[in-house]
Amino acid sequence: MDQPTDVMPPDRSAHDGLAMPVHLLGHHLYEYSKGVRPMIMMTLSTRDADTVTRKLAERFVDYHVQMVTEAKVNVFFGNPSCVAMVRSVVRKPLNQLTPEEDFILGTLLGYDREQQCRRFLAMAQARRSGAAT
Repeated sequence: MDQPTDVMPPDRSAHDGLAMPVHLLGHHLYEYSKGVRPMIMMTLSTRDADTVTRKLAERFVDYHVQMVTEAKVNVFFGNPSCVAMVRSVVRKPLNQLTPEEDFILGTLLGYDREQQCRRFLAMAQARRSGAAT
């Protein structure tokens, strides 16, 4: 299918480079304040993470930063007990979490419970199959 040539992606520099993460942060903080989700995770550039964590600290919202690469981080924030759980469970890259750790994290982030159960079962089955070889 041909793609239109006159449609361009938004120019990030037109929004000072931080508008999108800050806009998303506002939305996430609103959901958190209304009790929609107890915890949120944002994957950001390290530069954007500095701005986001400063705003979280100003609002006394607990957070934890996990390095992904030299240029990217995951920022987890929300209820202090949820963030404490992340600090104790997420000690390695997310793609290396055990099925149990992945389930806990997905549940804390408010992902669909049934989908998390199916994901857990698939990961556990794959782990059992890999261990049997």
